[in-house]
Amino acid sequence: MPRADLDKRPGEVAAMFDELAGRYDLLNDLLSAGQVRLWRRVVARAVGARPGERILDLAAGTGTSTVTFATTGAECVACDFSIGMLRAGIKRVRADVNGPQPAFVGGDALKLPFADGVFDAVTISFGLRNVADTERALAELLRVTRPGGKLVICEFSQLTIKPLRVLYERYLARALPAVARRVSRNPAAYDYLAESIVDWPGQAELGRKLHAAGWSGVEWRNLTGGIVAVHVGRRPV
Repeated sequence: MPRADLDKRPGEVAAMFDELAGRYDLLNDLLSAGQVRLWRRVVARAVGARPGERILDLAAGTGTSTVTFATTGAECVACDFSIGMLRAGIKRVRADVNGPQPAFVGGDALKLPFADGVFDAVTISFGLRNVADTERALAELLRVTRPGGKLVICEFSQLTIKPLRVLYERYLARALPAVARRVSRNPAAYDYLAESIVDWPGQAELGRKLHAAGWSGVEWRNLTGGIVAVHVGRRPV
């Protein structure tokens, strides 16, 4: 299968994630040197799921983060356009999770299969940059969020220490794909990953996109020196 380019053709991107599904969580842990666990904890605190709330976890993959939200008693939905990821998540959850379990739903970020204003909070981690139309996806997330509801985005961003950016981009271009070739059955997906990170807008620009899509009170927090940023916004009442 050819590597998806930065046009983000949905069929190719979904197919890549389908192939990665079985080892996706393990590879994320390895390639982030365990930092992904910290990032997930920060997202969980930002979402602040409470009993009885409805939470949408978009681009949820295997539902690792969604399961964490569900332990609070919230009604959670793991939504992804990679059916392979969702199947891996369902299998894992059924085998390993004894408590509340999320629903797994196939769906496209550009046309979500949910009614208007049904979620108290919506979140997407490391998936927004894979969407073909960022602005349209942000508008769809706004549509399905209730007035006053929350948006939490966790995404790769720009290092705040400029001298380190060159070293980081070299890691993305050389080291990350090299490691992926040793441990992944689809290393081309990590070539795409590296390119998509470098091409993605920085913290302030993404904040402006959120405002333009209709979100208010937008703030962000840098994690791991800005390698990752968590943006939070609200749907106006």
